[in-house]
Amino acid sequence: MKDMNMDAYRFSISWSRVLPKGKLSAGVNHVGINYYNNLIDELLANGLQPYVTIFHWDVPQALEDEYEGFLSPRIVDDFRDYAELCFKEFGDRVKHWITLNEPWSVSVNAYAKGKFAPGRCSEWLKLNCIGGDSGTEPYLTAHNQLLAHSAAVKLYKTKYQASQKGIIGITLLSHWFVPASKETSDCDAAQRSIDFMYMDPITKGEYPKSMQFLVGNRLPKFSKEESEQLKGSFDFLGLNYYSSSYSAYAPQLCGARPTLQTDALVNETYHHNGKPLGPMAASDWLCIYPRGFRQLLLYIKNQYNNPVIYITENGRDEFNDPTLSLEESLIDTYRIDYFYRHLYYLQSAIKDGVNVKGYFAWSLLDNFEWESGFSLRFGLIFVDFNDGLKRHPKLSAHWFKNFLKKSNKHMVY
Repeated sequence: MKDMNMDAYRFSISWSRVLPKGKLSAGVNHVGINYYNNLIDELLANGLQPYVTIFHWDVPQALEDEYEGFLSPRIVDDFRDYAELCFKEFGDRVKHWITLNEPWSVSVNAYAKGKFAPGRCSEWLKLNCIGGDSGTEPYLTAHNQLLAHSAAVKLYKTKYQASQKGIIGITLLSHWFVPASKETSDCDAAQRSIDFMYMDPITKGEYPKSMQFLVGNRLPKFSKEESEQLKGSFDFLGLNYYSSSYSAYAPQLCGARPTLQTDALVNETYHHNGKPLGPMAASDWLCIYPRGFRQLLLYIKNQYNNPVIYITENGRDEFNDPTLSLEESLIDTYRIDYFYRHLYYLQSAIKDGVNVKGYFAWSLLDNFEWESGFSLRFGLIFVDFNDGLKRHPKLSAHWFKNFLKKSNKHMVY
């Protein structure tokens, strides 16, 4: 990273690595604490600022066994205690904290579609889930994630921020949504698509009116105290942007059995009337539409009072093709094109007043991509899974190194 002219590294702490039983009262794993201390110290020694995510989808198994993790409000206190351990142990050096990564992704993929652990969804969807309800559990788990976030932020701000002089936020994923036509119904559908990405609660302390109306009593409610604590509970907004889609009004879903997938009454597609919105990457959800990056940033500026934003993830993948030689695998001109175009639109948004303070590419290394395993590669660095995990810079890594070298001559910090 230092050789590539980077000046920051975002990583996540594994909850069960430092608290094997999930609870502070059940004991701390000091080997895990030492691991992160060494990582943080090494980053700082090399001029790299640590940006630390406290939760990236790995609920300790002990808490799943005890009360089903984020399905229970009991997790809020345990998460706050875990966050406090992180503040105590690392906050003297960590100045940028992210409570949660993508609450939407957890609620959708783990509790509506059953793709992520713990693999829950409605039985009638026949998605090979272990049980669940796709019409209630996604909302309940997102609700408890938001409450856990606000509890950790309140603790940090009241007990640690003044002395440690850091800042704290949350990372949200949001796609951009293009109305499938100029019809009012499709424009409204695009708005509902973004309403369901959970941006409103942390800024306004409540769910959007469209969610409240369409989900009804299946949508949990914040108490007055919870709403006040949640509203404005961030010093910065972490934003992950990858993809966009068309949104069209789907009245046929009005009578559908309730699920998170159908509640918004929207049909989200990457083609409309035979016209693709953009080329697809390897993942079936990643439609490349760089202009959507700028449009999303301007929307956030205008809708949420221009918050400080860090782009915490942006990137594209390719298939892991075992038939390619190592030399061929390193030629990723398509990734260079992706970054170039997205950075162009990011720069355009900044010129229009969007308050972006940092950018993280996803990802440094090829890694384990959840249910896709090692079949996809997002990295700037090629990891040879068949040869001792040896690492080789792709063409995009060399491009980024040169880009950052040139950019630093013109950047003011």
